Amino acid sequence: MNDHIEMRLSPQQVRVVNHIDEALLVIAGPGSGKTRVLTERIRKLITNVPGHFRILALTFTNKAADEMRERLSDLGNDRQRAFIGTLHSFCMEVLAERGKLVGVEGMPNIFEQFKDRKEVLLKAISDDPLLEDEINQEVDNKAKGRRVDSWLQMISRIKAHPISYSVIDDDLDRRVLEAYDAGLRACNAYDFDDLLLLVYRLLTGNPLLADFYRRLYKFICIDEAQDLNEAQYAVICALCGDAFKNVMMVGDPKQSIYGFNTSSPEFMFRFQKEFDAEMIELSENFRSSKAVVNVARLLDANYLVSAQLPIEGELEILAGDNESDEAKLITSKLQQLFKEGHPDVEGNIEPSKCAILGRTRFSLLAIEKELRESNIPFYKRLTANHENESEAVDDFQLALRVMANPRDQVHFTAIAKKWKVPEPPMTSNALETLEALASLAHSNLEVSARANAILKAITIITKGKTRLDLMPAFIELKLYADNLEENDRRAIYEDVAVFEQEWDQYLRSDGTLRTISSFMSSKALGGTQKANRAGLALLTIHSSKGLEFDVVFVAGMAEGSFPDYRATGSRELAEESRNAFVAVTRSRRLLYLTYPKSKIMPWGDSRRQMPSRYIKMIENTS
Repeated sequence: MNDHIEMRLSPQQVRVVNHIDEALLVIAGPGSGKTRVLTERIRKLITNVPGHFRILALTFTNKAADEMRERLSDLGNDRQRAFIGTLHSFCMEVLAERGKLVGVEGMPNIFEQFKDRKEVLLKAISDDPLLEDEINQEVDNKAKGRRVDSWLQMISRIKAHPISYSVIDDDLDRRVLEAYDAGLRACNAYDFDDLLLLVYRLLTGNPLLADFYRRLYKFICIDEAQDLNEAQYAVICALCGDAFKNVMMVGDPKQSIYGFNTSSPEFMFRFQKEFDAEMIELSENFRSSKAVVNVARLLDANYLVSAQLPIEGELEILAGDNESDEAKLITSKLQQLFKEGHPDVEGNIEPSKCAILGRTRFSLLAIEKELRESNIPFYKRLTANHENESEAVDDFQLALRVMANPRDQVHFTAIAKKWKVPEPPMTSNALETLEALASLAHSNLEVSARANAILKAITIITKGKTRLDLMPAFIELKLYADNLEENDRRAIYEDVAVFEQEWDQYLRSDGTLRTISSFMSSKALGGTQKANRAGLALLTIHSSKGLEFDVVFVAGMAEGSFPDYRATGSRELAEESRNAFVAVTRSRRLLYLTYPKSKIMPWGDSRRQMPSRYIKMIENTS
């Protein structure tokens, strides 16, 4: 490791970077430089440890992976010796290369959307007289819908716990799961949970293959370890076997906020015990001002900071008369900061240095409206499966899915429904199948032009091209939009702009295959999302994880909204408290906590709001 890098690291960080063999658990608080020590350790292993080997660096988000790749870009070709990506993307690669042993042919097609998985289960129920009889015992359609949703949750729970649920005792649960999985396989498709489950089965059922990966990857590094669930931990253990110990986990139990997704910090401590891991704590905070650290300490009495920045920062509590007034207070404070700056923030304060965080997206609706009216540029995190605003781009995306997977009956049926035509039989030639569907749509003036435009867009990218290029299809979609009314045209142009951005990001990614199947898989895994966006960040707390900003507003901090009224047990309230901890520690310098004194409830009544217990905690100690 370069001397100048070592000089810029704290003694605790140097211990982590210099660690080579055997297991290591790093407890890394907010702002303690965990991404930095991870990347510097990878750099040192690649440049200082002799031998032909690769490093497996598993991150929780694509953004974290992008950041680590960027920091290691100066290594040139040696950077390719590290696989840096999410555990799901690693599992996707393993299945694409070795999946035949568990029945996966080629690149797995992922059904990532809830509505698609529900369609698969509904079809499975209708094909099974026993399940159909079971669902028909419900009194009405709403009750039937709730039963189907509960079955889907049960399926995810079983797949997320491959060890706890290795044997399914309940006959009905087992039948539902088997029918659902058979429905997925009939469409040549898998869900997110399958990626982990199948790799776990692949590695435990084929010891020689697991041994191959252990020889390929001499070191494994795992980021955000507090967010592991049983399936993820099981894959890691299957990968390591009984003797492999060169594993480093980095995480912070105080920032575990994905309990709803069955994750738990318990797996960090299981790792420490089962791998006999050395533990190093990074307790400095090199990110946040004193004001921010003081609030974080109030939220978690166990949060100890051994060193921090000598910068005061700012904490202010803003109470609006209602949600609209709360939004106005926030935009007014932002405009003041844009105009005047702040002595504790270096340079001008611009929208890109700021974030507004809410416990749920509903707490941000009035603020989004006010930002638009105030002409403050902002972005919302687009999830991998965000919904399109326009029918045409939605149809195009469905058609791409069918092109990627000619057996995809779910999305083919969805197009037929949208074009209001009966389904012709699917064939192995996806383009011919779509052509047959579009020809049926010609009799319906309402959808004929749209169907024709989609078919032209698909045809132009699949015929006579040596390399896949989606840009001509985007041009075709915009040409179709030019003949529509302004609102419809704008919706298509906006959706196409997002698609173009995703296509561009896909082309920049490492080792791109450049096939429709590869692009759609990357899109499903969130790999096509742009890491950095222009404007202010308007995010839920869960999607702000791992990010940092000079100025942070935490909005909607009223009792019942944050903490959420549904959090009644000690476990749920502890997670709400960790949510608050994560939210405030996203701030580097200035922190504003806001809430409305009254709120319009979903049924129309106005209800008085009390400040959150977190705000009261702060007010009682100031």
